[in-house]
Amino acid sequence: AITIIAALELGKRRKLSKAIVQPQIKSSEDVYQIFHPVLADLRHEEVWLLLLNKANKVLKKFQVSKGGVVGTVVDIRMVMKEALDSLASGIILCHNHPSGNVKPSGEDNALTSRLNEACQVMGVNLLDHVIVGDSSYYSYRDEGVL
Repeated sequence: AITIIAALELGKRRKLSKAIVQPQIKSSEDVYQIFHPVLADLRHEEVWLLLLNKANKVLKKFQVSKGGVVGTVVDIRMVMKEALDSLASGIILCHNHPSGNVKPSGEDNALTSRLNEACQVMGVNLLDHVIVGDSSYYSYRDEGVL
């Protein structure tokens, strides 16, 4: 009886609490606004993943890797595992360039291509890959590469 009463009380409290607001991604600018405070001042490279539902609302923000000054390693399998475990419909990859230069490197282009292929096989949409610099960003989607 006590367990049932406690469950009912938890249900009432949940109903009265405010719903969690999930930001919706409508453009690469939205991605930049989320990650600029996290990545802009770092002296090393980090890669992050935004996991999105069908309405492009953020399900989760996940750090994929942390590297050195000139690069970091991204395991495509770990990215896909996180996307599948989260039941994400779409993903956006984001990383910084400590130099501040947002021009993608050959490694960035190769990673984007490999990740896009993996996403197509697994039925997950790679919506964008955003590179964050000091005061600007590069979006593969905006540039027509994706």
